[in-house]
Amino acid sequence: MYRFLDTINSPADVKKLAPEELPVLCSEVRDYMIRCCADNPGHLGASLGAVELIVGLHYIYDTPKDKIVFDVGHQAYAHKILTGRREEFRQNRKKEGISGFPNRDESPYDAFGAGHASTSVSAALGLAEASRLSGSGEKVVALIGDGAMSGGLAFEGINNAGNGKADILIILNDNDQSIDNATGAIHNYLLRITTSSKYNRLKKKIWNCLGESWLRRKFQKWTVDAKSNLVRKSGGALFEALGLRYFGPIDGNDIEQVTNTLARLRKLSGPRILHVHTVKGRGYEPAEKDPAVWHAPGRFNPDTGERIKDKRPAPRWQDVFGDVLTELASKDERVVGITPAMSSGCGMTAFAKAFPERFYDVGIEEEHAATFSAGLAAGGMKPFCNIYSSFSQRAYDQIIHDIALQHLPVVLCFDRGGLVGEDGPTHQGAFDLAAYRSIPGSIICSPRDEAELRGMMHDALRSETGPYIIRYPRGCAEGVPYAGGEPRAVKPGKGETLRKGEGVAILALGNCACRAAEAAEKIASSGKCSPTVIDLRYLKPLDEELVLEAARSHKALVTVEDGCIKGGLFGAVTELLADKGVRTAVKGIGIPDRFIAQDSQAAQRAECGIDSDGIARAVADFFEKSFGE
Repeated sequence: MYRFLDTINSPADVKKLAPEELPVLCSEVRDYMIRCCADNPGHLGASLGAVELIVGLHYIYDTPKDKIVFDVGHQAYAHKILTGRREEFRQNRKKEGISGFPNRDESPYDAFGAGHASTSVSAALGLAEASRLSGSGEKVVALIGDGAMSGGLAFEGINNAGNGKADILIILNDNDQSIDNATGAIHNYLLRITTSSKYNRLKKKIWNCLGESWLRRKFQKWTVDAKSNLVRKSGGALFEALGLRYFGPIDGNDIEQVTNTLARLRKLSGPRILHVHTVKGRGYEPAEKDPAVWHAPGRFNPDTGERIKDKRPAPRWQDVFGDVLTELASKDERVVGITPAMSSGCGMTAFAKAFPERFYDVGIEEEHAATFSAGLAAGGMKPFCNIYSSFSQRAYDQIIHDIALQHLPVVLCFDRGGLVGEDGPTHQGAFDLAAYRSIPGSIICSPRDEAELRGMMHDALRSETGPYIIRYPRGCAEGVPYAGGEPRAVKPGKGETLRKGEGVAILALGNCACRAAEAAEKIASSGKCSPTVIDLRYLKPLDEELVLEAARSHKALVTVEDGCIKGGLFGAVTELLADKGVRTAVKGIGIPDRFIAQDSQAAQRAECGIDSDGIARAVADFFEKSFGE
């Protein structure tokens, strides 16, 4: 089907091509990527924009001896396709398929794993220092872009690199985007370099006067050279001041320019940075027109660009959050919304349109988002800071030091809590319950349905201390009406009994309570026992009275949570019983003590035994083995 791509089984095959054949290869890689992702969704837009950079890197550098570190990892699809995983790419992000991100366990060409942003410079600097100290002579490249440069870790790495002697090339892939539209001073600074209105008006006027002549070609070369010098003196000064040699900007979607530049830079040594401009979604018109949507578009028709929308049985948790936040803001002018580059993903788009002066997308800066929220709270505002659960780990110190220690009423909404599906281990929100339960003064809750989420958000607004953490899963909610009328009454530390039974009590958190209720009916219908089901609602403060009552009136307890089994709800319940001297048998059901591989959410929940069938099976077996005659 493809003239060149079908012959590429490793970067060595790329090197066999003539320079004039590389544009065709780039076109074929794009087409293959689009057709694979149309049926098997993934992160498309950023990878389309990085094709020439990746082809050029493998053409000039000697991988895998030379190391390429990607940041963020979802730029690396072309890299996977060119490094012996072309056919496997059809199973990208599926169970037992290849990962959607670079993975050291998957290929020697993946020099460093990258699921979260802004790690490349630090990791590449470590690799470069290891090469220098060992004398191996490896070249090391960090390809950073798609908003990752806004993260503080990237600048920590650059600051360290500029002070050393490591032989490292940093490629800044400047595509004016992250996941949503990129924000922040650094982004604006880079963009301003090449978008001056005076410059562009003058260029257009001269361009039109010259017409189709050799002078126009001369002028074009002169403007490119002049712009490069201007950028070097302005934008480049930022990096030069940090001790890096600055080169560029160049057109990162021009394969000839990319390979020529990389060939020259490979011969140099020391810390240096190449600034390239690329277009997110390059080569696919729908993705170029709407890069935010096509960052991860889901399934689509590759020929027409028409997206195939799955029918949802219920609203997504993120949309419920956005609706309720907008409701709260309409009633209280102190309410503000903060997100680190996830406005559409966390459901804040409608809020941002309704209250633009109270919406803050701070870029890929989770640590800053937490401390910024703390400052807003100290100033009398009511911040709702929405961060994906797995990304919140990066702000752990700020949540302790800047929010909890000062008792500031910051509401932290952790989207994607629990198992997340195809994004795999780097994105599983498995550790939040255990991590934040240990923080003094924290309030941690998880709603079982939409109405409970609304009630918790209303209660959080009234709270005068913090952090007040609300965590909920990825995907569709339960289909419970939540809009209008008074919000469901919830109170920190108060659970709710959903089903009264005997013998065994199931203590569940979040939407696991819904699955536990379904499981209880299955167990009861089998005649083995008739479980009580309790929605604890709050992990902290735990409803100790309700838990102790259940322990004393039942033969056994079973905890169910969509979080790591060590340190979360199971830990809280067993600690309480031990402290009170209650000897009731307890079994915990949750995410086991290992990283859960990519798969559908449903399959992952079944694997961990936190779907209704798994809960029913575990509860019945535990009760029968412990107390059966």
